[in-house]
Amino acid sequence: MLALAVAPASGATPVAAAPADSRQRLDLDIAAQDLADALELFSRSTGMAVLVDRELTRGRRSVRVQGRYSARDALSRLLTGSGLMARYARSDAFTLQVAQLSDPPTASSAGGSAGAWAGSSFASALQRAVEAGLCRSELTRPGRYRAVLQLWIDRGGHIEHSRLLTTTGDLQRDEALVQRLAETWVERPAPSSLRQPVTLLLLPDSTGKPMDCRQREGASGA
Repeated sequence: MLALAVAPASGATPVAAAPADSRQRLDLDIAAQDLADALELFSRSTGMAVLVDRELTRGRRSVRVQGRYSARDALSRLLTGSGLMARYARSDAFTLQVAQLSDPPTASSAGGSAGAWAGSSFASALQRAVEAGLCRSELTRPGRYRAVLQLWIDRGGHIEHSRLLTTTGDLQRDEALVQRLAETWVERPAPSSLRQPVTLLLLPDSTGKPMDCRQREGASGA
């Protein structure tokens, strides 16, 4: 089950509004805790979007991050000892994968490592598609609301069904979210190993500003 945590980001995690520069040093204090919870706090604190496989984080814990760090340095510290590493889709968004000592496998590589890499690539493609789809309507434009949704995606990358688990507080927006996602297509085929449903966690920007959607124009979506 994937969780797209999109906090303040110019693009989930998640899907959110303009983040801080990932090189900017921030005062952080994130206690050691369940890794999934720590990542949500990290996303809220830094404005970085994260797309995470919940099964990947299950049973893993973070270390405490206290002090002044850049977002990337803080994330590296937070993941210490977890056996996971960040793979950046862009400067303000990343996915997680099992730490590798060598370069990512090529398409011709065999075995589970190649499957994990394919899943990570799909996660990035899913994030881009969701952001582009939600950006097509001012009502669903991320950054000003919180929502949890589940998606069922076919092998061709089309979202067959979506379900809203928590209301955004606006019934019109709730309906629009489900409609926009139903019209969204992911440019990369879903890997056979993808656990479904996929869970999306959309987080508001701390400033309440909507996402800057200009970079999403022309991305996948109906």
